[in-house]
Amino acid sequence: MGTTEIFLLQFVLTLIVIGLLSRWYLAPWLVEKPLQVALGILIIPHAFRHIGMTFLTPAVVADTMPSGFAVAAGYGDLASGILAIFALIALRRNMAVAIGLVWTFNIVGSIDLINALRQAEAVPHFAAAWYIPTFLVPLLIVTHVMIFARLFRHSRWPQSNFRANPAA
Repeated sequence: MGTTEIFLLQFVLTLIVIGLLSRWYLAPWLVEKPLQVALGILIIPHAFRHIGMTFLTPAVVADTMPSGFAVAAGYGDLASGILAIFALIALRRNMAVAIGLVWTFNIVGSIDLINALRQAEAVPHFAAAWYIPTFLVPLLIVTHVMIFARLFRHSRWPQSNFRANPAA
């Protein structure tokens, strides 16, 4: 098997495992949580997206890493991570802008991942950063989908599953 095939196999298998675990264990548990709490839990992995800046580190990725991929993925992840942190804070403080920030973060973060995934030419250059797209990206994809599902459900029934004090 070549590098690209191994990458795709690892990516798909991780996506399947995380998807199944999320459906079997996380989703049923989150359905009982208030909207703010459920969204906060789903956003937590995204608050660590600054890890994507690793693609800009020559000591970690191959010297031949395409700079277009590295810059877009690194700074896209940084922006997504910062938006995730703002969304977490807004949710925790029950701010009026919280849901808008979650929408913004989720759209920006999803576009960042789609942009990175369409650049298959970067695969052979990941070197030590291989774990990011083969483990973290599937986790981020699954949680983005779960966040969108929760947001769409909330937009249909805005008063449901919302508690005045998310810490309660």
